[in-house]
Amino acid sequence: MSLLEDLEQEAQKRKASADDAQQRKLAREEFFKTQIEPGMHALGEYLEKLVASLKILKPIKLWRYTLPGYGEVVAHSDLCYELVQTEQPDSREIRLGLSCAVVPEECPLVEVEGANIKTLAGTFQRYHLSGQMQETKKEANGELISAKFRARGNITVAASFNADADSGAVKMSFVNFDSFGTAQKTVPVEQLNDALFDDIGRYLTREENGLLREALPEDYRAQLRSAVERNKVKKRWEFKIASRRATDLESLKRQHGSDQSLLGRLRTLVKKDR
Repeated sequence: MSLLEDLEQEAQKRKASADDAQQRKLAREEFFKTQIEPGMHALGEYLEKLVASLKILKPIKLWRYTLPGYGEVVAHSDLCYELVQTEQPDSREIRLGLSCAVVPEECPLVEVEGANIKTLAGTFQRYHLSGQMQETKKEANGELISAKFRARGNITVAASFNADADSGAVKMSFVNFDSFGTAQKTVPVEQLNDALFDDIGRYLTREENGLLREALPEDYRAQLRSAVERNKVKKRWEFKIASRRATDLESLKRQHGSDQSLLGRLRTLVKKDR
C-alpha cells in the first residue's frame, strides 16, 4: 500500500468515527428533548405548585430522629421548602431545601460519663447539632467526668432530582427525611407520571406514601402470599381444634355431673332398703 493510500484510509476511518460520534450526540440530544426534558419539566411544575401551596398553608409537622448514644431528637417545621431548578443542554436538576428547628423541651436531657462525653459531642457535631452541655462535673485536674446533653439547633432537610441524557433515569436523593442520613431512589424517565409525582409530594409533606417501598420480585411475592395463606389455614384449624376441645370438655362435665346425680340416688335407695 502506498503512502497516499495509507493516509486516505486513515482519514476515512477518522471521518467515519467523527460521523458516528456526531450521530450519537444528536441521538442523545433528541432523547433528552423528547423524553427527559418533558418529564422533568412536569415534575418541576408539580413541585412549584406544591411549594406555593405549602407556603400559604404552612402546616406544622414534627420530625423525629433517633440519635445513637442520645435518644430521640424532635424538630418541627412549616414545610416551606425553597425550590431551585437548574437547566443544562443535556441535564436538569431540581433541588428542595428546608430547615427544621430542634425543639429542646421535647428532647431528653441525657447524662454521659467519661469517654462517652467526647463521643456524644462528636455525634452532635457530625449531624450539625449544637448539643449544649449542662451540669458538667470535673476532676481536680479540670478533666470532664460527666456532663448532660440536650439537643438544640437546626436540621437541614434536602431533596434533589437529577436527570441527564447519559443515564436515561431520574436519580432522587433525600437527606434527613426519615432518619439522619441520605436515602436514594432511581427510576426510569418513563415513570415520571402523576402517580409518581403524588408519591413524591406525599413524601415531602410527610403523608402516607409508597415512594421508597421497593418493588418485590413476583416469585418472592408468591412465596409471601403462600406463607400468608398457610398461616390462615393453620389459624382456622387451631380455632376448630380449640372449639372441639371446649365442646368435648363441656360434654364430659355434663356427663360427670349426671353420673354423680345417679350415684347419689342409688345410694339413697340402698339406705332405704336397709
